[in-house]
Amino acid sequence: MYSIHKHLTFNVWANTKTAEVLRNVEDGIFFRENKSSFPSIAKTVIHMWGAQSIWLTRMQGTSLTTFPHIELRDKMVSLDGLVKSAEDIQKFIESKDEAFLTSTYAYKNMKGDPFENSYEETLFHVVNHSTYHRGQIITMLRDAGVTNVVGTDLIHYLRTLKK
Repeated sequence: MYSIHKHLTFNVWANTKTAEVLRNVEDGIFFRENKSSFPSIAKTVIHMWGAQSIWLTRMQGTSLTTFPHIELRDKMVSLDGLVKSAEDIQKFIESKDEAFLTSTYAYKNMKGDPFENSYEETLFHVVNHSTYHRGQIITMLRDAGVTNVVGTDLIHYLRTLKK
């Protein structure tokens, strides 16, 4: 298995584990305003879902000019979207070969600035980005007194493969 495939599987696993914890968190904690990159767990989840969707769209050949409009009202829909967007990236890449992964593509950010990266570089970024924000979610949960958080570090995932 190529390294990026393992990372994409890890990303789905970690987002799923995070969503499982968040499904059981009361709405007051999920939507509570915090001091973080995004001012609530809900807004962090929406950002992660949107970012994964943006990168998939770019890799499929379309550069968006605005962030996807995602409703913030329903916690379960947000959590399902987070997991599904990670799965969608994984499914897209599973259909590609190694030559695709190392090839480069051109895209524009939402400001219209042009960039070029390999698909693999983009995918490592996507996984790293999600990991960063999952850490913020864990911090916000702990700050709210939630103690049943789960380990979602890469090493925890790799250990599950050896069971």
